[in-house]
Amino acid sequence: MPYVNIKVTREGVTREQKAALIAGVTELLLQVLGKSPALTHVVIEEVELDNWGLGGLSVTAFREQNR
Repeated sequence: MPYVNIKVTREGVTREQKAALIAGVTELLLQVLGKSPALTHVVIEEVELDNWGLGGLSVTAFREQNR
Protein backbone atom coordinates (compact mmCIF):
# COMPACT_ATOMS: atom_id res chain seq x y z
CA MET A 1 0.00 0.00 0.00
CA PRO A 2 2.11 2.95 -1.21
CA TYR A 3 1.63 6.33 0.41
CA VAL A 4 2.96 9.41 -1.40
CA ASN A 5 2.93 12.86 0.16
CA ILE A 6 3.39 15.83 -2.17
CA LYS A 7 3.97 19.22 -0.58
CA VAL A 8 3.63 22.39 -2.61
CA THR A 9 3.49 26.03 -1.68
CA ARG A 10 0.00 27.46 -1.59
CA GLU A 11 0.06 29.44 -4.81
CA GLY A 12 -3.04 28.57 -6.75
CA VAL A 13 -2.50 24.95 -7.70
CA THR A 14 -5.74 24.10 -9.48
CA ARG A 15 -8.02 21.15 -8.88
CA GLU A 16 -7.10 19.91 -12.36
CA GLN A 17 -3.37 20.11 -11.61
CA LYS A 18 -3.86 18.19 -8.37
CA ALA A 19 -5.87 15.53 -10.19
CA ALA A 20 -3.07 15.24 -12.76
CA LEU A 21 -0.47 14.82 -10.00
CA ILE A 22 -2.53 12.12 -8.30
CA ALA A 23 -3.14 10.25 -11.55
CA GLY A 24 0.48 10.60 -12.66
CA VAL A 25 2.02 9.40 -9.41
CA THR A 26 -0.43 6.52 -9.24
CA GLU A 27 0.44 5.47 -12.79
CA LEU A 28 4.17 5.80 -12.09
CA LEU A 29 3.92 3.48 -9.09
CA LEU A 30 1.98 0.99 -11.19
CA GLN A 31 4.53 1.09 -14.04
CA VAL A 32 7.72 1.11 -11.97
CA LEU A 33 6.79 -0.97 -8.93
CA GLY A 34 3.69 -2.84 -10.05
CA LYS A 35 1.63 -1.30 -7.25
CA SER A 36 -2.14 -1.50 -7.45
CA PRO A 37 -3.81 1.87 -8.09
CA ALA A 38 -6.63 0.77 -5.79
CA LEU A 39 -4.16 0.61 -2.90
CA THR A 40 -2.09 3.69 -3.73
CA HIS A 41 -2.63 6.74 -1.54
CA VAL A 42 -1.55 10.19 -2.71
CA VAL A 43 -1.89 13.21 -0.43
CA ILE A 44 -1.22 16.77 -1.57
CA GLU A 45 -0.51 19.34 1.11
CA GLU A 46 -0.42 23.05 0.40
CA VAL A 47 1.94 25.01 2.63
CA GLU A 48 1.80 28.76 3.21
CA LEU A 49 4.86 30.57 1.86
CA ASP A 50 5.77 31.82 5.34
CA ASN A 51 5.78 28.21 6.60
CA TRP A 52 8.30 26.95 4.00
CA GLY A 53 11.96 27.76 4.47
CA LEU A 54 14.76 28.07 1.94
CA GLY A 55 18.27 29.30 2.57
CA GLY A 56 17.44 30.21 6.16
CA LEU A 57 14.48 32.35 5.16
CA SER A 58 10.80 31.85 4.55
CA VAL A 59 9.97 31.54 0.84
CA THR A 60 8.32 34.97 1.04
CA ALA A 61 11.49 36.59 2.43
CA PHE A 62 13.76 34.59 0.09
CA ARG A 63 11.84 35.77 -2.96
CA GLU A 64 11.84 39.37 -1.78
CA GLN A 65 15.61 39.20 -1.23
CA ASN A 66 16.27 37.60 -4.62
CA ARG A 67 14.16 39.80 -6.90
